[in-house]
Amino acid sequence: MSAGNILSRMDLRGKIRALPIRQTSHQLLSVLLVLSTAMMIWKGLALLTQTESPIVVVLSESMHPAFNRGDLLLLTNPHPIHVGDIVVFKIDSKPIPVVHRVIQLHQNATHDLVLTKGDNNPVDDRGGEIYPIGKIWVERHEVVGRVRGFVPFLGLLTIWVNAYPVVKVGLVVGLILGALLSKTESK
Repeated sequence: MSAGNILSRMDLRGKIRALPIRQTSHQLLSVLLVLSTAMMIWKGLALLTQTESPIVVVLSESMHPAFNRGDLLLLTNPHPIHVGDIVVFKIDSKPIPVVHRVIQLHQNATHDLVLTKGDNNPVDDRGGEIYPIGKIWVERHEVVGRVRGFVPFLGLLTIWVNAYPVVKVGLVVGLILGALLSKTESK
């Protein structure tokens, strides 16, 4: 560690220790207010769009050229589903939702079934690695939403944050320190 780095860390620690308790608690409450506002906006969007996940990020190139990796997708309620719709579905045994196009619908006595395929994939999802072994349809309750719009590449930040934990820690620490020290710097 360089002497300048050690001095800047000591200076930062000194600034944090010098903060009055009342001011510190006020700034922490401000951070919590921002976080709770973000949560309320998310829940409001979920109610408005009638889907549990109103916004998702494309994680692969399977839907190219319609969508690229890192595009932010805006979802709505998937009722009704038509052939050609692009839907997001989450299979219980898989941790990550999938964005693919509906290529076939099937109805049985109890519920609707959907067959999907990525536009950039050579075969439907039964022949790929998307559906678990033995599964040949996506059930209606597994469809999270239907794509209504997208913002190109806006989701790349979330991909980087999840791929590089150091970025995530750096962002969180930076935001917290920025909130704590913002008032002291202005005085």
